[in-house]
Amino acid sequence: MSTQLDPIVSEFETQEQADSYDRWFRTKIQHSIDNPGRGMPHDQVIAQVDAVIGDCSPP
Repeated sequence: MSTQLDPIVSEFETQEQADSYDRWFRTKIQHSIDNPGRGMPHDQVIAQVDAVIGDCSPP
């Protein structure tokens, strides 16, 4: 049986759910750390977003 958590303190109903989410989250973060080549520099992202916004602006 899992320990019930206070809804004011935790978004999870049980400690088991909280632990499961924590394991999932840490796995996702570690995967991102282990595969850094998939990222894109912030300046490049902003330039692309600005270009899209510029294309959508009224003449």
